[in-house]
Amino acid sequence: MKPGTFTQLYTHLVFAVKYRERLLIKEIRPEVFSYISGIVTNKKHKSIIINGMPDHIHILVGLNPNDKISDLVGCIKRESSAFINQKSWFRGKFHWQDEYGAFSYGRSQLDKVYKYIMNQEIHHKKRTFREEYITLLKKFEIEYDEKYLFEFFA
Repeated sequence: MKPGTFTQLYTHLVFAVKYRERLLIKEIRPEVFSYISGIVTNKKHKSIIINGMPDHIHILVGLNPNDKISDLVGCIKRESSAFINQKSWFRGKFHWQDEYGAFSYGRSQLDKVYKYIMNQEIHHKKRTFREEYITLLKKFEIEYDEKYLFEFFA
């Protein structure tokens, strides 16, 4: 960025494991989330918090405006999949679903979003990932077609 350019861009990213498989078991999540934080930092963004459940994750990022969100998400998915597969934690190959959500917040909202992401296990005792994701889409008044949402399996 050029001198005299100032930005403050916060984005909440959400994406799911391919076929919503419950592969991100509690024992590996800290290592996976730490690795993803490194990816975010290496791309010159600010990793604020990463958390999730066995079938999806949430990432709160302070965005570097020189990088497109789609490029960041693609890099996170590509590099973290390679890392997970290199670890041989599963019989088959690990993949993320292609879709993702990106929701913007102001600085005054960060504490609430941080706590929301931190408390994923509590939230998911009351609502499914599908319910959570549709609530986010509605909250941000994002029009959507059900056929383009994540693959939600019962």
